[in-house]
Order: sequence, then structure tokens, then C-alpha cells
Amino acid sequence: MNNSMEIKFKAIAENEAFARNVVASFILPLNPSLSELSDIKTAVNEAITNVIVHAYPDKVGYVNMKISTIGNKVKISISDNGVGIQDIERALTPFYTSKPDEERSGMGFTVMESFMDKLEVKNHNGLMVNMEKEIEQSVVGI
Repeated sequence: MNNSMEIKFKAIAENEAFARNVVASFILPLNPSLSELSDIKTAVNEAITNVIVHAYPDKVGYVNMKISTIGNKVKISISDNGVGIQDIERALTPFYTSKPDEERSGMGFTVMESFMDKLEVKNHNGLMVNMEKEIEQSVVGI
């Protein structure tokens, strides 16, 4: 099944659960396992949290989220029009945080990378995080 959707919402903490649930609902026709569903929701949560915490230091901006399914593959793109990241390579390093005074763990990108099959982070009029995960197809019945 091929399908796609795109939504835009405010980059505020109250919308983290909304984003997770939108993704979960959208991919349900692929029949993901609870583990796959949890992995995807966690990766999306980390990406949304990064936008909320880092993209708009002096204002509330917006998150753009695109989701598509191609066969049993889920593609998720989360982007913002915020400040971007000066050194993406460094930001992808585990435990690196640009806000150590706020007790940030610096593990957001590491979590996304470990739960998804593919992670791409690039500056693009802000920041764009692209993630992919293939849903294992289970055989039902005998």
C-alpha cells in the first residue's frame, strides 16, 4: 500500500503526543508489531522534542511532518524553519548537547538512529530529519 500525508503544527510540548499518535494511526494499515510501533513513536518524539527545544530559541515556530508508506516501508520527514545546526556531524555524536545547562542528555539523534533503519539530518531552511523503517510482514493464519 502506498499512502502519504503532511501536517503542520506548533512546536510546543503539548503537540508531542499528537505527533506520535498521528504517525501511529497512519501506519496501522501496515500491521506493525508493538515493538515497531514503539520504535517509530519514540523516534518521532525525539525529533519533535529537538524542534521544540532547539529550533526556535526566541519564539514559537512550526513543525512540518510528512509521512509516507511505500509497500511496507515507512518514511517520515520532520522539518522546521528554525536556526538549524551549525555542525551536524558533531550534533550526531552521542552525548553532545548544545544546552548542557538545561540537563539535556544529547542522545536524541542516537535514539532516532537506533530505532529506525535510516536517519538523515540536514540543514534546509532550518533543519530536516528524514527517517525510514521497514515493517516486517508477518504471516497470519495457516
